[in-house]
Amino acid sequence: MLRLWKWYQNCLAVHPVKTQVISSGIIWGVGDIAAQAVTHSFSTPNTAHTHQIQDDDEEFKINWKRVATTSLFGLGFVGPVGHYWYEGLDRYIRLRLMLKPDSFRFVASKVAIDGFLFGPLDLLAFFTYMGLSTGKNIPQIKEDVKRDFLPAFILEGGIWPIVQVANFRYVPVRYQLLYVNLFCLLDSCFLSWIEQQQDAQWKQWVKSFLPLK
Repeated sequence: MLRLWKWYQNCLAVHPVKTQVISSGIIWGVGDIAAQAVTHSFSTPNTAHTHQIQDDDEEFKINWKRVATTSLFGLGFVGPVGHYWYEGLDRYIRLRLMLKPDSFRFVASKVAIDGFLFGPLDLLAFFTYMGLSTGKNIPQIKEDVKRDFLPAFILEGGIWPIVQVANFRYVPVRYQLLYVNLFCLLDSCFLSWIEQQQDAQWKQWVKSFLPLK
């Protein structure tokens, strides 16, 4: 494991963007496999937990096309955009806002800007991309975004600020995207679960607090 970590550090030092892009693609692909397993476990009848499944259709089978689609999102969006975002955000706050690194205001500013700018952009990009990849048209994607964006943004809003406080306070800038991607293993499960829930009643309940026109 230590040798693998040193190899990753060397790749990051020599080819930073390429390394971030490839690692993001791999992590998001693995995250989608986990998300499919989670979705399958929720859709499997309770009797499957107490009886041996004999019907092949009820067995968990990985949808490799979906894995490839999600991996491409990590490869084409999260990796390159995340790399320049975290590098640029750190530079902006240090040089333009003139805040001392690791200070309370420095970390708080990073968390706030990341949460209100990159967070919504990432969600919009994810739901739009996933809609396009499944062949949906623009009006259908708009409806999906209206249905899924607000519940995901509210629920993630209670978790990601905590994750990012630790990230921006203790993790060097060059490793911040890797840190985020590791948490995205869980976030990928969450976003896929949100998408698979369709028009679940709890989504309507969440949206009732902030109705979208």
